[in-house]
Amino acid sequence: MADLSLGSAHGDTDTIRDAYLAMARTKRMYGGILLIVFVALMTSGFMLADSRNAGGFWDGILNIFQFPGEVVAEAREKAALLPGLMIEFLPSLIETLNIAAAATLLGAILAVILSLLATRGLAKFPALISPVRRAMDVMRAVPEIVIALVLIFILGGGPVPAMIAIAIHTVGALGKLFSEVNENASLKPVEGLASVGATWTQRMWLGVIPQVAPNYLSYALLRFEINIRASAILGFVGSGGIGYDLKNAFSWGQGRYDEVAAIFLLLFLTIVFFDQLSDHYRNKLVGRG
Repeated sequence: MADLSLGSAHGDTDTIRDAYLAMARTKRMYGGILLIVFVALMTSGFMLADSRNAGGFWDGILNIFQFPGEVVAEAREKAALLPGLMIEFLPSLIETLNIAAAATLLGAILAVILSLLATRGLAKFPALISPVRRAMDVMRAVPEIVIALVLIFILGGGPVPAMIAIAIHTVGALGKLFSEVNENASLKPVEGLASVGATWTQRMWLGVIPQVAPNYLSYALLRFEINIRASAILGFVGSGGIGYDLKNAFSWGQGRYDEVAAIFLLLFLTIVFFDQLSDHYRNKLVGRG
């Protein structure tokens, strides 16, 4: 009887091993097929893009360091002027930071509201959960620059279209993150408040927000970093800020590359500063949460 049991167990082990090896071979085969398809698509796409490019890729790749070299060379020659130029462009940088801050604040407030309406178990109108989520998907999917171009056509150039465009994208991005945070919140405080007759707004404000506020603030700070970069980029399409000055400096070409270098330095230092600052506070907030 023991021999029969051992033989049966050994047979089961062989069956499991054979099934595992077959599954591994199938997985490797599918992985190889996907790799071949990926390489073929990349190669064909590259060849098509190269054929439609104004100049050949291989001819132009040799000049990839030409422009940075010219900027660095001119900045080195005019190094004494860089601090003054950085001070000159400081108001434009402040405008860029204002655009990012206003967009982050407005987007975060709307994201909190939409995330609560899109969270199962918390939504006031369960039938609207799916439509609200799809709306946030759309806001998140459309790039800021596309929204900004449409708004510039309607409202004209300036910081307001940039702020609205970034805020719309921020609502979609933070709304998704906030809704995931909401799903991990405990429902016991909400149920306790409901038992004493609290309204939906009171249940959310007193029962949910205190639990998720540290994560909300952490994600909002992270988004503020991203929005600083986005507001600088939108300056290239006429939305004001330091990006607009950078575009003008590029347009003038050689002789104004010291301005390009000064703006790059100013942007780099600003982004590093806010990255470090927000990272510090995010860690503190999440640690406390």
